[in-house]
Amino acid sequence: MDYEGDSPPSFHRMKDMAKDVEVKGFNPGLMVLILAGGLLLVFLVGNYLLYMYAQKTLPPKKKKPVSKKKLKRERLKQGVSAPGE
Repeated sequence: MDYEGDSPPSFHRMKDMAKDVEVKGFNPGLMVLILAGGLLLVFLVGNYLLYMYAQKTLPPKKKKPVSKKKLKRERLKQGVSAPGE
């Protein structure tokens, strides 16, 4: 028998394959980084484009009506007496 040690023959083939493996293509970590960065970039650009589209097409936001109580308080601050007092 030409087996090295007590390991089964399938492990010997794995060792031989591991020696022949060369790194080809991109590093997997780099691929994940490029993919995540690309998705983030697409998300940000898409949000910006939607924002610009909404600014052009949506009507201006309505202002809340100022309550009579606040108007009265503002007039008193300015020194103008409220009518009826």
